Amino acid sequence: MSTPLLYALTGAVLWGIGLMGLIGLRHLLRKLLALNLIGSATFLILVGLAQHHNGPDPVPQALVLTGIVVSIAATALGVVLIRRYFHLTGRTELESEVPEAGRDEEGHSG
Repeated sequence: MSTPLLYALTGAVLWGIGLMGLIGLRHLLRKLLALNLIGSATFLILVGLAQHHNGPDPVPQALVLTGIVVSIAATALGVVLIRRYFHLTGRTELESEVPEAGRDEEGHSG
């Protein structure tokens, strides 16, 4: 197994872990970290697959560098939005979308 393929497969595994964290976790900061893991895994896949026998392809490398800058800005925006949500609601977790069994949407038993 070549080194670039190992990088790409590692990125695919990390992408799956990040997706499971994004879907399965309720805490907003953990969701943001899972989203960052997905982004970093995508960069790893792009760099791993851009390697050739005659040298690396510069276009995916330029895309990864641009993506890193965009990822930093998106993370900063996410932190600001999470902080604002915390100040408005006092919570750092999202509300449950499915009401409990035997209760209506307002939480009354019935």
